[in-house]
Amino acid sequence: MTGSKQEQLQAIIADLRSALPDLRGAMIATTDGLPIAQLFTDNTDGNRVAAMAATALGLGKRINDTLGTGDLSEMSVAGLDGQVYIYAAGRKGVLAVVAPSGMNVGLLNMEARDAASRVTSVL
Repeated sequence: MTGSKQEQLQAIIADLRSALPDLRGAMIATTDGLPIAQLFTDNTDGNRVAAMAATALGLGKRINDTLGTGDLSEMSVAGLDGQVYIYAAGRKGVLAVVAPSGMNVGLLNMEARDAASRVTSVL
């Protein structure tokens, strides 16, 4: 993949949206809560999502450490109208994906895990 890191990360988000067109949004952020690349179908505040995704990732890591379940790879938060999936992307990044209710979770996880792996290699 060529181009700046920013361009590469934006391309990963675009590829994810292309593979999963029903997604309501996707974002790559740093583990300290700064947005890097994003694509949302509405006017979602990327700065807030980045901060919350990084915080959730940090909390998930602490839970895993406390319970001895190993390194955190992913987590999800479910609501009545959809779910948010948060994937660790190496030590520096986090991928957040917003999916509507009823989405094929197997396909979503397959595509998002691949995207998180690609993010890890860029960061």
